[in-house]
Parts: sequence; structure tokens; C-alpha cells
Amino acid sequence: MTDDTDRAFDGVDDADDDDASETDGGEGTGSAVDVATDRDGEGGGEDPVLDELFAVIEDRRDRLPEGSYTASLVTHEKGENAVLEKIGEEATETILAAKDDDREGLAGEAADVVYHLLVLLAMKGMTLADLRAELRERR
Repeated sequence: MTDDTDRAFDGVDDADDDDASETDGGEGTGSAVDVATDRDGEGGGEDPVLDELFAVIEDRRDRLPEGSYTASLVTHEKGENAVLEKIGEEATETILAAKDDDREGLAGEAADVVYHLLVLLAMKGMTLADLRAELRERR
């Protein structure tokens, strides 16, 4: 299903990348209703995991470091279709994990969807503030 490149999200937890440490896009990514509050109602503020992940994505989009999965998506010969295809692929894998009652797989695939969606937003010049504003309007 998901390859190691997706699971590592471009190595955003690399020790040599100070602003990217411990940012893996994993658990605690919030709900569609309120990305600012975790499932238990704790947190109350904006989710630093998403902020850190998005900052790394923007950095990789701007610097295009060699060997970066994010940079390869941004510069792919298919253009934005490459990331759009990944979103579709990861959404399908999320559905399959849910149907199989695979909780661990579901969390991983959902993280993949979120990561690729954030890459798309960055490619389109949008920010997490744009996403948060839209979600707040829908509350």
C-alpha cells in the first residue's frame, strides 16, 4: 500500500533539519470540524504538528533540495497532477484500511492524505490559515 517515502513524509523528522524535527504528520492531526482541538477536546490551540509539517513542505517547495520527496512532487513532469493522483491513491488506501478495521493502517493512510493535501495547498499558494478559516466558517 504505502511506500516508505510516503510514510516518512520526505524525511521531515531528519535530525539535520532543525525546523522539521519530530514532524511526521502522524497522530493528533485533528478533525475536519476543528483542526485546532484534538479528539479529547484538549489542546485548545492550533496544532503545532500541522504547522511544523506545513512549514517543512513550504521550505522544500521553495528550496527544492535534492532527494526530497516533496520537491519531487512540486517539480514532477506531470505538474500538479502528480500530487492529485497521490491524493486519490492515498484516499483509496484510507477507505480500504477503514473497511478492514485496520486502525493502525487507517491512521497511517489518513496521515498520507493530509500530507499530500498540504503539499497541494502549498503548491497552490494557500496556507493553513486559509484552511482553518474555511473550516471555522463551516462549524
